[in-house]
Amino acid sequence: MRSAEEIVRLAADLESFEVERKASVKAVKKEIEEAICAYSNDLPGAGGGVILVGVTDRTGKPTGLPITDELLLSLTNIRSDGNILPFPLMTVYKAVLDGKAIAVVEVEASPNPPVELRGRVCVRVGPRKGTATRDEVRILTERRRGWDGPFDQRAIPGSTLRDLDLDLFRQEYLPSAVDPEVLSENGRSVPEQLAALHLASPDGVPNVAGMLVLGHEPTTFVPGAYIQFLRVDGAELTDPIIDRKDDTLVGPLPVVLRRIDEITNAHIRVSTSLAGTVETRRPDYPIAAMQQLLRNAVMHRNYETSNAPVVWYWFTDRIEIHNPGGLFGRATEASFGSPGGNDYRNPTIAAALHHLGFVQRFGMGIALARKACRDNDNPAPEFIFGPSSFGVIVRRRT
Repeated sequence: MRSAEEIVRLAADLESFEVERKASVKAVKKEIEEAICAYSNDLPGAGGGVILVGVTDRTGKPTGLPITDELLLSLTNIRSDGNILPFPLMTVYKAVLDGKAIAVVEVEASPNPPVELRGRVCVRVGPRKGTATRDEVRILTERRRGWDGPFDQRAIPGSTLRDLDLDLFRQEYLPSAVDPEVLSENGRSVPEQLAALHLASPDGVPNVAGMLVLGHEPTTFVPGAYIQFLRVDGAELTDPIIDRKDDTLVGPLPVVLRRIDEITNAHIRVSTSLAGTVETRRPDYPIAAMQQLLRNAVMHRNYETSNAPVVWYWFTDRIEIHNPGGLFGRATEASFGSPGGNDYRNPTIAAALHHLGFVQRFGMGIALARKACRDNDNPAPEFIFGPSSFGVIVRRRT
């Protein structure tokens, strides 16, 4: 946090490009997002920047804007609402300027540029701010060299672009991840595009996230990258097998997740009841809950040190999902499923699933699954926390 003296200096320095002043939030939220994105990219190498909310840009004086918890939360939520990816490094807090409260947003330079806002790479160089040029994107991408980031950002030795489904990349991923106007003006090569979207190294070598999202055969390079489905006629794994899928739930994540939805729809049973002339149809399991929990398993699992798959067991009385990797980062049993209580072992995979529409809003998967079960009269999901594994049980509606 900046000192009180530093806040005064930043507010008064009307010539500095490392600080922006905003009188409010609602009317200029888009501008605040652009500033956060631009400071995260830090093209001039200034070390990030600061946004002062409740301060006039013309005079640097406080406006008297009420700095409520709701306002601070709305600023904090910019980090995880999915519009800015990879997640920006930012701190939001209340400060005092000339005896009046203001909100401060400190943004650190990202170690993993380029950072995008709704598919655009925003930069600020002196008085110029806007969308990065092709050369500026290349500069930002080059800064990742030697960065020891999360495992899903590690380049895979021996892999090449031939190991990726580039048709899937061009036809589905690019249009969903890059702003249409930027895409129409984009003269970058495919290796440059993959690198800018964090799916390959600056040298164009596929990384783990790129292989999982676009790879023809991801398990060649990431052995545990598949889902094992088993349905049995009973409540024990030793009961007779009704259906199993081992080799069909492997491939690029978009393909696998769509197959999961097909299997779920095929196995769910819907009951029909009549109350007078009103017909009510209720599934034994809410598909929305199963989607959220299975996508979470793929997104948060440990791909680095485990070759085990995600396992998906369907019994007569319950469904169980187990994946390698316990809770990660700031996530704890106490904070799990609460606002701000999540963290991302695989941030690039999370961003990719958001781009492709499988994740609408970060940090809401567990809450949505709980709500779907409650609305369908299923018991609440039961979570199993282990040091190196995670599981969830959803019991059938009775």
